[in-house]
Amino acid sequence: MTLTDLPAFDGSTLSRRDPAVMQRLAHCVSDIGFLTLTHSALPAAKVEALIESYKAFFRLPVSKKRSVDMSRTGANRGWGAPRSEQVDPSANPDYKQVFDIGFELPAGDPDLERGLAVYAPNQWPEHAPDLRPALESYVTPAMQVARDVLGALAVAVDLPASHFDGAFDRPMALLRGNHYPARPKWAGDRDFGIAPHTDYGCLTLLATDGASGLEVQRTDGTWLPVTVPPGVFVINFGEMLQIWSGGRVRATAHRVKNTTTERVSVPLFFNPSYDTNVAPFGSGHVVHAGDHLERRYRETYVHLKAS
Repeated sequence: MTLTDLPAFDGSTLSRRDPAVMQRLAHCVSDIGFLTLTHSALPAAKVEALIESYKAFFRLPVSKKRSVDMSRTGANRGWGAPRSEQVDPSANPDYKQVFDIGFELPAGDPDLERGLAVYAPNQWPEHAPDLRPALESYVTPAMQVARDVLGALAVAVDLPASHFDGAFDRPMALLRGNHYPARPKWAGDRDFGIAPHTDYGCLTLLATDGASGLEVQRTDGTWLPVTVPPGVFVINFGEMLQIWSGGRVRATAHRVKNTTTERVSVPLFFNPSYDTNVAPFGSGHVVHAGDHLERRYRETYVHLKAS
């Protein structure tokens, strides 16, 4: 990949399934694994308001954020302190902080009885009352955008447009706010906002505040800086979809190595229901989506490594 920029797609064009666009999408997902999306159902003003809500939370004193610290719950819901994740074992823990919510099941649901951490209850900070309505009003249309992209992707790789539909009835969806501070003076070669990694799941829909820092690895090992304004989304695909598609979709490494300014980004990690078989199409094997995701979480979260 010798790209100087990521391929751009228009959401309204994707919905029309034009053959030339589908061919370009097929090439993009197999060879690059990243794209940008414009003209989706989420306007720039919605993204900007969301990011301001996250910033207000991240500005709170640590003592107030600690009330929703995910390290107390054994799941990935709530606040994650700086250096609470280590996505690359050869690097130091990431110096970002995060706030996560996920798709919740209704009371009495059988999967709640199973105690599945990927469906754990969300935690809401009492000192940031505007955060919950901002996140809940964003996450539902964001999941629909992700579904729409997956519908187009299925057509692009010669599957029925509805191929993924039933797999996401109870999605293991995680909405995250990342706060990357300006790169600390003490940071060395092994210190990152988030170290080089591939995403673990299916599809990531990333909104940003427009600040620089994200870099995508080209096939020659060099890094492509990616900066987009609010309202333009960066989409990439994870290890689960690479497995599920039999390699027709590529999970590409990326990282955040901050500059002199802070950065807030909001990825939606959109993953199928827990018991979905994500083994390669037609392989006859069984790989449960939840097993894959929980294993990768245990390898990343410091509080889960220690448990």
